[in-house]
Amino acid sequence: MNIYAGNLSYEATEEDLQQAFEAFGQVESAKIIKDKYSGESKGFGFVEMPAKAEAQSAIQGLNGKELKGRMLKVSEARPRSERHRSGGRRGGRQRFW
Repeated sequence: MNIYAGNLSYEATEEDLQQAFEAFGQVESAKIIKDKYSGESKGFGFVEMPAKAEAQSAIQGLNGKELKGRMLKVSEARPRSERHRSGGRRGGRQRFW
């Protein structure tokens, strides 16, 4: 199960995230999302846990708990929605007919 972990401290590492979730079961991966230009944390990440029961326990056990001075927001990750494509021009002058 893929789990969203939000409101992460900017000092939190992927190892910190993995250790927090390992208290509830096996962790396949823990990834903190970073800005592609600065490399700084965006304050959220994702944890993959193979056992759904362990993942549910982790969500219940960690949501609202503190990690590195910040209260975590933990929930089941939602699939990425398709990005909105307007098909129109970007920037520039807006035309009105």
